Amino acid sequence: MPKKNKKGNLQYEHLKKVWSKRHKELQKEIFEKHKDSLDWISQNSKQFAVGSLAGLFLLTSPIVPKIPTAFSSASAEVNKLIDKKIFLVYDLKNILPNEVRPLTPQEEVNVSEVLSRTFDLRVVPELEGKRLNTSYGLIGQEQHLARYPGDNMLAHFDNPEDAQKYFKYGMAPGLGAWGYINNTKDSTLEKATEREKYYIAVQTFLAPGFSQNPKEYTDFFRYIKMLVVNPQNGKAMVVVIGDAGPAQWTGKSLGGSPEVMTFLERYDGRQRGPVLYFFIDDPDDKIPLGPISL
Repeated sequence: MPKKNKKGNLQYEHLKKVWSKRHKELQKEIFEKHKDSLDWISQNSKQFAVGSLAGLFLLTSPIVPKIPTAFSSASAEVNKLIDKKIFLVYDLKNILPNEVRPLTPQEEVNVSEVLSRTFDLRVVPELEGKRLNTSYGLIGQEQHLARYPGDNMLAHFDNPEDAQKYFKYGMAPGLGAWGYINNTKDSTLEKATEREKYYIAVQTFLAPGFSQNPKEYTDFFRYIKMLVVNPQNGKAMVVVIGDAGPAQWTGKSLGGSPEVMTFLERYDGRQRGPVLYFFIDDPDDKIPLGPISL
């Protein structure tokens, strides 16, 4: 075993020297451009098995602190995602304002381009001439929604693992904005379960034009797909608008189901934090709900 470790160390040192020698200028340029995102990865290193190109960047740079690395086949699947996650976080950080506020038209265009390119989807702030009051806001914790009459927490989960993780959030005392999820003509119980699991509540009532034609806007927003992204870690999920809210006085712009909030890691003790949420143009309903990989 010692010989094997020594050999592996020698190979690694050789790769590090080769990288530093051949790519000194490129490395400097990348670190100057991506410093903030690499700092974020460094501070959250426990979430990643950092290796390959990103690992060499981090280990050979005087700018970014040293973090644990893992060069193994077991970490290969994680490693190959790191660069895209770094660049997504960095690209969004360069676009988004320091404060959480509605984006300008140009900021929305820039964010749309980044998200569409990154996830290979058509992601837009406006669809069919309709938009929400904002596409960037604070998200807060929501409860589970009833899928059908008689739905309750004991019957709500498909498996013990989900019950253990999400039972504590409880069921909302009232129905969602559109009643029981399984009452819509295009919904089976399986589809209703997916919609309830991956839903967000947004302020549909504040959308420009809503008060002039509430029925048209309500029909448009009902279970339409959106991409919600945590810009601080690059995690993203395809969701539906499953409810209306929260109230303006809460200071939040939207809410997320327990599953959405947990996956996005969008909580900070107050159960709120900034997210992007843009429409997905999916007229044929082909894009599945749930976490979306880079």
